[in-house]
Amino acid sequence: MAKTSPLEFIQQVRTETAKVTWPTRRETVMTGVMVVIMTTILALFFLGVDSILQAIVSALLKFAQ
Repeated sequence: MAKTSPLEFIQQVRTETAKVTWPTRRETVMTGVMVVIMTTILALFFLGVDSILQAIVSALLKFAQ
């Protein structure tokens, strides 16, 4: 590949950036809300799994004494 000059590189970057379809403000907000919701659901799920496993391990340790 031929080397490009810094100015040519910047021009190519600007050309490619102009081709990008940027999300609207509404799409960005909706995506952020979905991330928060999914993170909360997963946190609650793992809290439940952790609590169940803690109860099982506590019961086994109590039984072993």
